[in-house]
Amino acid sequence: MPEAVVVEAVRTPIGKRKGSLSEVHPVDLSAAVLTALARRTGIDPNLIDDVVWGCVNQVGDQAAQIGRYGVLAAGWPETVPGVTINRACGSSQSSFDFAAGMVMAGQYDVVVAGGVESMTRVPLGAGRDPSVGRPYGPLVRERYRADLESGEFPGNDFNQGVGAERIARDWGFSRTRLDEYASRSHELAAAAIDAGAFDGQLADIPDAPGFTADEGLRRGTTPETLATLKPSFREDGVIHAGNSSQISDGASAALITTPERAKELGLTPIVRYHSGAVSGANPLPMLTGPIPATQKVLKRSGLAIGDIGAFEVNEAFAPVPLAWQAELGAEDAVLNPLGGAIAVGHPLGASGTILMTRLVHHMRDKDIRYGLQTMCEGGGTANATIVELVR
Repeated sequence: MPEAVVVEAVRTPIGKRKGSLSEVHPVDLSAAVLTALARRTGIDPNLIDDVVWGCVNQVGDQAAQIGRYGVLAAGWPETVPGVTINRACGSSQSSFDFAAGMVMAGQYDVVVAGGVESMTRVPLGAGRDPSVGRPYGPLVRERYRADLESGEFPGNDFNQGVGAERIARDWGFSRTRLDEYASRSHELAAAAIDAGAFDGQLADIPDAPGFTADEGLRRGTTPETLATLKPSFREDGVIHAGNSSQISDGASAALITTPERAKELGLTPIVRYHSGAVSGANPLPMLTGPIPATQKVLKRSGLAIGDIGAFEVNEAFAPVPLAWQAELGAEDAVLNPLGGAIAVGHPLGASGTILMTRLVHHMRDKDIRYGLQTMCEGGGTANATIVELVR
């Protein structure tokens, strides 16, 4: 079976809601990272077999096959196809897994995986217009009717915030513990930015000149400052805006090929795709999927938790990585060592390959052999991916 290797990975700086990327159309934001990827590798876009693109809210500016329109906006040949993937927050991680799988299957030689989300221009939940209909359908709702009608879920509907509250309750996380973790995210992100850890992975955005750093960071965040914020989902709850991921805009992309093709093209692999898995979990807490997904990918890989030198566990809400850590036993030092979405944001469809971009550059910078990425996703699913440094 052919191997799949990543030869380059890029991302935009993450823009906060109504911030530096708010006026950039998501198709043009996609084009910016595709252009940066081609420029950095020197690859002829004619050689690219497909562009596999993640996007969650595929309505409005993000409707009508945004993966394909990003290709056209980048000025790439009309012969280069594109496809758009939606696995909720894990959309571009699925794009990455699917693209690597096609290379390993021998169907593709050179492929781009990535994603985009402009949450300013296409707000969270824009695709759930009640005048059109309700998601899930009567059979799913009936399956979980008792829980949905328990009074815990607003509008008797699936709700990620309430799911995060349930995780905090079930694992015994106090608000103070969650706020300590959130403060850590800002502290580590600030240190990474100040050390230039992200400088080599950021794409220029022609429509946002001078935008060169993730702008959601709030320096000086402490548990004491977060203690002033009101709970978002329950009056007596522990989840609030400060220990949840930020609403953001961004895009990201990775170029995947085989080691042999990389050599022919004069490209140096950064990591090889080692193992991948996807798993489901209860859709009511919704966000526990990274636990079984990680267990599944570790079993598939033959590796143990202690073999992994860096983890990117998406910080959708603070209880998510904390519950994952409690079950898997990863050390603090290797869990989200560069901060995460609480500090810099979570532009849904872009986040999978944003995390992968951060991970592979960090592995190369620190000579880390194995890295693992996992993300919770709407509906109770999760992806987990292991990559290995090419030395």
